[in-house]
This record gives sequence, C-alpha cells and structure tokens, in this order.
Amino acid sequence: MSSVSSQLQSEIEALWADKTPLVNGDVEARDVVTSAIGLLDSGQARVAEVDASGQVVVHQWLKQAILLLFSSAQMHTTELGPFEFADKIPLKTNYQQAGVRVVPGASARWGSFLDRGVIMMPSYVNIGARVGANTMVDTWATVGSCAQIGAGVHLSGGVGIGGVLEPPQAAPVIVGDDCLVGSRCIVAEGARLGEGVVLGAGCVLTGSIPVIDAASGEELGRGEVPAWSVAVSATRSREFSGGVFGMPCVLVIKRLAPGERHNKAELNEVLRAHGAAT
Repeated sequence: MSSVSSQLQSEIEALWADKTPLVNGDVEARDVVTSAIGLLDSGQARVAEVDASGQVVVHQWLKQAILLLFSSAQMHTTELGPFEFADKIPLKTNYQQAGVRVVPGASARWGSFLDRGVIMMPSYVNIGARVGANTMVDTWATVGSCAQIGAGVHLSGGVGIGGVLEPPQAAPVIVGDDCLVGSRCIVAEGARLGEGVVLGAGCVLTGSIPVIDAASGEELGRGEVPAWSVAVSATRSREFSGGVFGMPCVLVIKRLAPGERHNKAELNEVLRAHGAAT
C-alpha cells in the first residue's frame, strides 16, 4: 500500500469512529472521503481481492468510505437529454478515454471501476464494484455494490450479481477470470466463482447454497463453485415433518482443464443433457 493510501486509510478509520466532522459539514473530512472513492473509481484501490493462498481479503476501510459518502452526500438532480436522475452519487464519465463501451441505457456509478475493453449493454454497475478487462455486462445484468468481477467474463442477460456493502468486513461476491454466467443467474451474499467457471442459466448461488459434485455426490462446500468447472441448478431431497422437499443446490457436472477455453457447441450439449442452458 502506498503512503498516500495508508494515510487515507487512517483518516477514513478516524472518521468512521467519529462522524462529527462530516455531520458538521467539514470540507477537509468530505475531501478525505472523496479521495478514497476516487481511488476506487480509478482502479487504484479495490474493496476486496483474492490473496496468494486463495483467501478473500476485504479492505473494509474502503467500504467505510462508501458508507460515509452515502451518509454525508447531498441529493442533486442530473439531466441527460430527456432523462432525469435524483441521487447522492454521480454517474461515471469519460468512458471513451477509459477504453470502455457503454450502450445507451447502461449506467455505472462513480466509485465503480470498469477496466479497458469492458462492454456494458443496457445494464448497471454500482459503487465499489470492479469489472475486469474485456468483460461483457450483458442486457439487464446488474453488478451490485463492491462485487469483484474478473477479466474476460460474460455476465449474460439478466444476471444479478448481489451487492455486499454492510457490514464492512463482509466479503463481497467474487467472480474469477474467464467465467461464463448464464442468463438470469443470481450470485449473491458473498458467493464466489473460481476462474473459468460456467454457471448454467437460472442458477441461484448464495453463501449458504450447497455445491455438490455430481460424480461423487460429495458436498464441495457452500457458496463457492470451484475453478474450471461447469455447474447447473439442482435440488436435493430433504425430509421435514411436513414431507420430503427438494432443497436448492448447485451441481458440478463437468470439470475443465485449467485454462481450457469453452467450446460453445460442446458446452451447450453438456448443459442440454442436464436440462440447462447458457
């Protein structure tokens, strides 16, 4: 961490402990918060990352900065042609300079980061989120606050990536590089997709959803699909006093070699064989 970031962290943590300067309209305190959000907006800092051991590290002072911004910013009106917005947080700008393609109807909030080559169809990216290079955010897909999306990812139409802003120490949704998330999937509550995951259409993955290996029946964990695997929505039977019910799970039906590129035709065959699609 740079000395500038380290100093900002200390100042944000002090403001988090005592919000009085912001409540009193202190200009220096407001500038500290703005500077922290500026680091997120430019990609110089990120809310969370995966370390060398594979663990998610959350930089909660940056989440605290976002929450301080929400509590202190004033409402203002923005007019774009015939459209009007009333919000506390401005929209991102300078897309062409950043090498980002944004189709009319798409928007991203200031404080999110879109890396070079990102394409946004009519969709939405919230503050604190990070979207990696050459990723496609397809029509009506949403990337929630603080979610971390890798490079070369395709978020298909209607995908909902949940936001995890509070509590500040909670891990956000992490989607690794080279993932394909099928239409209308929901990935929320800090769930995680490893690199190269294909998630079949309509999957719901939250932090509490079990992920099961179809070949062995083994539960691989909850809320995390392992890297280089193809997974689909499924149910497993659970007996209750009122009867036997199918409880949701995510089923890993195929393993890919690390770095293996997805063959669309073969992938569709695999998914169709299990009643799913991308």
